[in-house]
Amino acid sequence: MAIGIERVRFFAQQFRLAEDGPAVRARLLDLLSAYLVGGKQVHDTNIVATMLANGITRLLTFNVADFRRYAGLIAVEAP
Repeated sequence: MAIGIERVRFFAQQFRLAEDGPAVRARLLDLLSAYLVGGKQVHDTNIVATMLANGITRLLTFNVADFRRYAGLIAVEAP
């Protein structure tokens, strides 16, 4: 557990954290209206909504296929 906490602290110092809030919720509702998503895909959509609300345009993920539908909104890259 202590190792996990230290890793979170390290990453929090190295990277800007994208906060959730009313702007993210509004983007999420817009995306859910525009794209046919359901179930676990809503989580991916929330990630994209958080990115858009925070001005983040690039996503690095092992799950490129899960985000392909948002290619017009964000750049999706594999490691």
